[in-house]
Amino acid sequence: MSELALSRADAHARPLRVALLGYRSNPFSGGQGVYLKYLSRALVQAGHSVDVISGEPYPQLDERVRLVKLPGLNLFAARNHVTALRPKHLLSATDFFEWFSMLTGGFPEPYTFGRRVAAHLATTLRTYDLVHDNQSLCHGLLKIQRSGMPLVCTIHHPITWDKDIALDHASSWGERLLIKRWHNFLHMQANVARQLRYIVTVSERSRQDICNAFDIDPDRVRVIHNGIDTDTFRPEPDITRNSWQIVTTASADQPLKGTQHLIPAFASLLPKYPKLKLIFIGNPKPGGPTERLIKELNIGDRIQFVHGITTDQIRLLYAGSSLAVVPSEYEGFGLPAGEAMACGIPVVSTDGGALPEVVGDAAIVVPAKSPEALANAMSSLLENRSARERLGRLGRVHILTNFSWERAASEMAELYREVKA
Repeated sequence: MSELALSRADAHARPLRVALLGYRSNPFSGGQGVYLKYLSRALVQAGHSVDVISGEPYPQLDERVRLVKLPGLNLFAARNHVTALRPKHLLSATDFFEWFSMLTGGFPEPYTFGRRVAAHLATTLRTYDLVHDNQSLCHGLLKIQRSGMPLVCTIHHPITWDKDIALDHASSWGERLLIKRWHNFLHMQANVARQLRYIVTVSERSRQDICNAFDIDPDRVRVIHNGIDTDTFRPEPDITRNSWQIVTTASADQPLKGTQHLIPAFASLLPKYPKLKLIFIGNPKPGGPTERLIKELNIGDRIQFVHGITTDQIRLLYAGSSLAVVPSEYEGFGLPAGEAMACGIPVVSTDGGALPEVVGDAAIVVPAKSPEALANAMSSLLENRSARERLGRLGRVHILTNFSWERAASEMAELYREVKA
């Protein structure tokens, strides 16, 4: 073998130094935090060096992953957005913009995180082979790309879907105005996405939607499926299932997640199954649309909300329930569906977004936006214990066979090497 070939082989085998970026990364904040947690862990397990550079709320990481904190104002955690501004923040244009934008109904975190991370990377003494952004799609990324730093960006799905679905469910012109103001950051994301050289996404459906929403050539977008933590999310055969307990991870007040379809479907089953109980892994806003719908249907005594629970507690909740429901109108991937299936609980899923791609033929799939279809599917499983047990076994095997964080990290490292070559 020539010296050049040996040099290339050595470079291919050398561990990579990766900076993973996340503008908000707590796993309780959604799938982006889960993605950072598990991808970074799988990369270090494969021998690579990973720093996660994150705004608040901060991620939960493997001890081998270094966390670099880039605090913003974290206004979502503040009791009062108006009084959250401090005199020191007036000295920072970034801090002041974040406060003022939030005050006027905007969502500034991706933009302000981009300003902070571009400044950080320009001055840090640490060196990286590559920077990997987790859907901030901020102007700061273009500055990083222009500097010559190899850059990869994950887009889980285009937030244009969130905006369109929210507008479809808006009940007044004022609410529509607030939704449009909140999603104003999409102009930035679309502009940045069109200029990025390397984009990765988590499903074929997301690739189609990203390219349509942002006018991007599909050849520029690589699909690398998420994994599922099948060690944490596993069956608990010693726990007895409650035949009348249904569980869902639908975010309580986001129209995208389909709660507005699940609750009427559940209510329609109660006359036939009066012992039925629905547990939400999530927390509704006081007086919000979910609470109003539950009150209108007079089923508050049959629904329970739990939030802030650990992955171990989620696993045990799945183990003690009869079936899980994923009622989303749209998902770019659908981690909750995969995690439930990994626990061996039978799943009823809609066909929203990439969900059919994730659940395959190992779940009952029904049309999105249809309470009647959800109710019929849930009823069919409640009536048939053997069908529930068979579907639970199929789901576990399907996830073990198709979705691994080790595979995701391996494919991602291959992409990293292509980008930096």
